Amino acid sequence: MRLMDLWFFYEADKRILGFSPHTLKAYSLQLKVMVREIGNLEIEEVTLTLLKEYLAKQSERLKPSSLGHRIRFIRSLFRFAFEEGHIDKNPTLKLKEPKMDKRIPKFLIEEDVIHLKITCDSPREHALLEFLYCTGCRVGEVYRLNIEDINWENCSAIVNGKGSKQREVYFTTECKVWLKRYRESRKDFCNALFVTESHPVRRMSIPTIRHTIKKLATRGEVAVNVYPHRFRHTYACHLLDNGAPLDFIQGMLGHEKASTTQIYAQLRGERRKELYRRYF
Repeated sequence: MRLMDLWFFYEADKRILGFSPHTLKAYSLQLKVMVREIGNLEIEEVTLTLLKEYLAKQSERLKPSSLGHRIRFIRSLFRFAFEEGHIDKNPTLKLKEPKMDKRIPKFLIEEDVIHLKITCDSPREHALLEFLYCTGCRVGEVYRLNIEDINWENCSAIVNGKGSKQREVYFTTECKVWLKRYRESRKDFCNALFVTESHPVRRMSIPTIRHTIKKLATRGEVAVNVYPHRFRHTYACHLLDNGAPLDFIQGMLGHEKASTTQIYAQLRGERRKELYRRYF
């Protein structure tokens, strides 16, 4: 069986397990790059040495984080091949990821958020900004939200996170007011929570959400780089500042592993440094 034939079975298996189309598309591109470099070999011909040589070339142009993604995919692919009985020996068992420096998540200070809020000039901008700010949702989760996912009485929403896992998030009364005002301003019948202002009306895409936030930052003359995921970091930071335990924050953010949330434990000290640099 050749590498491209293995992909057919691997992709089918991951679809059954609920992997997102976005993830599978990324994996498909990574496989095509590997096949372009080493050839569409019989999978039994792929050795640890061959994979290391391929990855060494890739490391010349990839960041450690991107290289790590590539290695995790290759290990997953050959683990599947071994577990399904397509190969007798897994060549990736000793394939290790590069060491990466721990990066402190970038957040927004309260002054930046206020500038963004007073810059909004439409119900849609207000509603989008408030929802990102007070729910900690990923941009993809906001993109997939429908109006019926909102529980107005409880000020909550059911979002579909990574791996099609659902969780409940909560929003403030201020956010509720702007969401309702935005909903009442719309004349369309689209079921998406956030839609385009152009016609025909359709679900607001992830690039459009990012562009809208960028426009707010430019209009409000916010000096730091503003993007949707930065609101997620800010959300976690605010929870920490108010004494929330890390396991609670893990659940609110929808992190599968506690280690993913641990990085936010460093935010307290980093937040003080950021404020010092900004104001001293």
